[in-house]
Amino acid sequence: MPERITTIKAAAEKLRRAKALIIATGAGMGVDSGLPDFRGDKGFWNAYPMYERLGLNFYDAANPIHFQRDPEFGWGFYGHRTNLYRETAPHLGFHILRQWGKELNLPTFVVTSNVDGQFQKAGFDPTQIFEVHGSIHHLQCLRPCSQNIWDNHAEYNVDPETMRCSPVPTCPHCSETARPNILMFGDFSWIDARTSMQEQHFRAFLGEYADSDLLVLELGAGTAVPTIRHLSNRLGSTYGASIVRINPREAQIQAPHLSIALGALEGLEQIKQQM
Repeated sequence: MPERITTIKAAAEKLRRAKALIIATGAGMGVDSGLPDFRGDKGFWNAYPMYERLGLNFYDAANPIHFQRDPEFGWGFYGHRTNLYRETAPHLGFHILRQWGKELNLPTFVVTSNVDGQFQKAGFDPTQIFEVHGSIHHLQCLRPCSQNIWDNHAEYNVDPETMRCSPVPTCPHCSETARPNILMFGDFSWIDARTSMQEQHFRAFLGEYADSDLLVLELGAGTAVPTIRHLSNRLGSTYGASIVRINPREAQIQAPHLSIALGALEGLEQIKQQM
């Protein structure tokens, strides 16, 4: 415990000295808001026991093939998640991060593998967010018949016993099935135009602040889908950024970077106490 307090004090000092902040988050960021943890098959099945009965894991459920073969079943999973994310309020940690950006006058950019839109809901500038896997709050044509992406305003009625959704959203241009604008497993039809624009904004941010004292706060990013981990490591090696990794189970990182084995909210609250 004394060692953890020392590390948290060091994280607070890095935050005070930083000239720019990158908030890099994975699925663990949403757990404190009550969103399910899909870690391992058991984690997924605890959240969605009906898929255990069907013999499907997260990788099976999050496969675009369902939209082609059985759109009502494909939209059962994503319609349920859309409803869940719409109903979920961002936890206090989001507001702590926003407060630091304002009080410390820190230019801030969010990079997240989450598709839940929680940072936008918490009031972060949408032009300073890079959603590397897309967003469930946007749709595209399944085929796709065009490169258009539009807001997801559809209503989803999902039967929790069968995980089937009726009706399913359709493309306004060709009337075929629409799908979430999310990069899924084994996905060859995802339209990445929206995410590519966000990435351009992020690259511009790095270009402006690469020579500053750049701090990466990595929150809830595990190794199962290591997109955010790889990004943090690259920022540390290429841009000389300092990394503070907050993760309750997989916090390990080499010095001089800092490792805090806590959940996202608790880690942020403890750093706040030291500020």
